[in-house]
Amino acid sequence: MMHSAGKTTTFYRRWRNPTKILNYLRFGKNFSSSKGTPEEVEKVGPRPRERVDCVVIGAGVVGLAVARELSVNLSRQVLVIDSAPTFGTGTSSRNSEVIHAGIYYPPHSLKALFCVRGRELMYKYCEKHDIPHKQVGKLIVATGSSEIPKLDILMNRGIENGVNGLRLMEGYEAMKIEPELQCMKALLSPLSGIVDSHSLMLSLVGEAESCGTTFSYNTAVIGGHLEGNHICLHISDSKTLENWDGKSPLEPELILIPNFVVNSAGLSATSLAKRFNGMDSEVIPASYYARGCYFTLSNAKIPPFRHLIYPMPEDGGLGVHVTLDLSGLVKFGPDVEWIDGTDDVSSFLNKFDYSVREDHVYRFYPEIRKYYPNLKDGSLEPGYTGIRPKLSGPKQGSVDFLIQGEEIHGVPGLVNLFGIESPGLTSSMAIAENVAVRLSRL
Repeated sequence: MMHSAGKTTTFYRRWRNPTKILNYLRFGKNFSSSKGTPEEVEKVGPRPRERVDCVVIGAGVVGLAVARELSVNLSRQVLVIDSAPTFGTGTSSRNSEVIHAGIYYPPHSLKALFCVRGRELMYKYCEKHDIPHKQVGKLIVATGSSEIPKLDILMNRGIENGVNGLRLMEGYEAMKIEPELQCMKALLSPLSGIVDSHSLMLSLVGEAESCGTTFSYNTAVIGGHLEGNHICLHISDSKTLENWDGKSPLEPELILIPNFVVNSAGLSATSLAKRFNGMDSEVIPASYYARGCYFTLSNAKIPPFRHLIYPMPEDGGLGVHVTLDLSGLVKFGPDVEWIDGTDDVSSFLNKFDYSVREDHVYRFYPEIRKYYPNLKDGSLEPGYTGIRPKLSGPKQGSVDFLIQGEEIHGVPGLVNLFGIESPGLTSSMAIAENVAVRLSRL
């Protein structure tokens, strides 16, 4: 399960008994690691125990950005653990791939601060590392007179957040630059763009690996416990979880004792935190899940739009918008469907229902035609589905990112990242900076 390139031998030299960890996780071999004190054995049984430096749980774009930041800029030895066979299989590969400007979010919120800072870092990183991206700009459109005041609010909010270049446009101006568009007024955001998220994540992995980071795929963190004020992580092979009978207690195959832990598990972050025995469960927020379908425009040799086109935000999302990818594919979505969560093990293994609800296409046509009236019947094809990890439910309003450190949960060396939905991709490198600052203070 462990995979590393370039700096593998350095990793082995500098970590305590990492070869034993590798052998245990790969081959299930027993080895003579510390079994712990009698008190520790009573908590979790006589499991192999190993000390490590930094553990990042989750190999999505945020986890990868954190791993890169800690290894490249802080020279820390990092172990990234993910239950999937590779990186970026969850929310990070099931989104609109948009670089947001920072318009929508309340001033001084983490979403606003991280989005603006993250956008700047993202464009610089993509330029430096030849990551495919394009600053195409965005039009947020008002299709009815009642929506025009909302554009003014978004404009003022964006300016307060430090977003440059925003401009309100009359409908005829917007339709002049986008002939297929229909609207009464629009807000132009020239700083918005698109990025090839897979290429971005691949680059982050490569940089982290070159500085000694090791990736352990098909490996799950299933919980943890506190020994004094230090957190210990419970590790299991993903195949073991796949074969779990659903009745017997989840038992770890290995105990890791890290100096620093980042819970960047995305959709399962809150479920995992609840299984950190000894941590105050009252500080862990409730979690909600919003599934969103995307449909693609078929038989479009030339995309009907050059900009991203966004309607007014809706409850739980930013509305069914037009997204372009770097190959010219036109995508519409996502919609919002509130779904129930799943059991912890299914959550750890990302066993959410990602099937596209094809009947939702009948909701898409009328929504899209509000701003794209020439959309033809039968031109939408099922694309893909993503699920957003949210901290607020239907009609509850938007909630900010939640980054929990010791000052909140009381556990030194643990950072929980909760509710990292949109603009998580744009914010990823700014979140990583924040995590690195927290580590440097320890």
